[in-house]
Amino acid sequence: MSRTLQAPVTVAFDYTRSTGPVIGRFFSGLRDGVVIGGRTSAGEVVVPPLEFDPVTHEPTTDFVEVSSVGTVTSWTWVPEPVKAQPFDRPFAFALVTLDGATAPLLHALDVTSPEDVSTGMRVRVRWAAERTGAITDIACFEPLAPGEASTGSTNEASSQVVEPVETPVTGVVVPVSLDYDYAASPEESLFYRGLNEGKIMGQRCPTCQKVYVPPRSACPADGTPTEEEVELSQTGTITTFCIVNVPFLGQKITPPYVSAYVLLDGADIAVLHLILGVPAEEVRMGMRVKAVWKPKEEWTFSLENIDHFAPTGDPDADFDTYKHHL
Repeated sequence: MSRTLQAPVTVAFDYTRSTGPVIGRFFSGLRDGVVIGGRTSAGEVVVPPLEFDPVTHEPTTDFVEVSSVGTVTSWTWVPEPVKAQPFDRPFAFALVTLDGATAPLLHALDVTSPEDVSTGMRVRVRWAAERTGAITDIACFEPLAPGEASTGSTNEASSQVVEPVETPVTGVVVPVSLDYDYAASPEESLFYRGLNEGKIMGQRCPTCQKVYVPPRSACPADGTPTEEEVELSQTGTITTFCIVNVPFLGQKITPPYVSAYVLLDGADIAVLHLILGVPAEEVRMGMRVKAVWKPKEEWTFSLENIDHFAPTGDPDADFDTYKHHL
């Protein structure tokens, strides 16, 4: 068998969450160019503010403005930044206790080498050019220039009680992504190579004679290795389906549309795919469908080479032919 396929994969989505009155107040402050902390029942000032007091467990309601200048209490060097980190060059992550706060805030520190950072050094916030109400409104911390005055004493900063804002930040959208290299098994590689050639490939169990698509290394029914390669028909039967009526972020097709399990002729397991070429309300169990491929120049090693399945116009399959595959 040919060598296995390997490809980079990115799983990503935008996570939307409400901030609530406490973190929302912190983000509102960042949007407005100030840093807001929360005072606990023990008199500690924490940045970002805690949603609930660690002693009384009561919601935090006492907000104070702290200075944008502070002291590095701990740090670590990042010699090889990864995607989406604050800088695309070496930098430091630092815990900075801002004047007026009693607990440190973690953020990036813009220095060019480890020799440029030390515990106890004085730094200040560098604000982002455009602020939207997110932690990235603080672009980073930067060292104070030699001889530059350290503004914002602890006593002065902690006395600035914060009043409610007229337009608080109530929600944030946080991009989440994971990059990894996916190595397909020999059986999966057979399947993907077939798709790149306009074929749908499966494998047959020599014991029970069931045909699996995509192929599996062993039959899940009896554990026998699947060795015989089988080219499947490109027509099949809808076993079950779902009508998608709700729009969502990144959706490529306007609802309503149908996702269905299609039992290809000769297969013993159904594949999930898109059904087009028929009104959603007319899709039904037993409907006979066929694969509709994208133009050959768009083919890759992907199931997306099949654009969708469409009705063949043939009579519906008898229920007994697919009832065991529901």
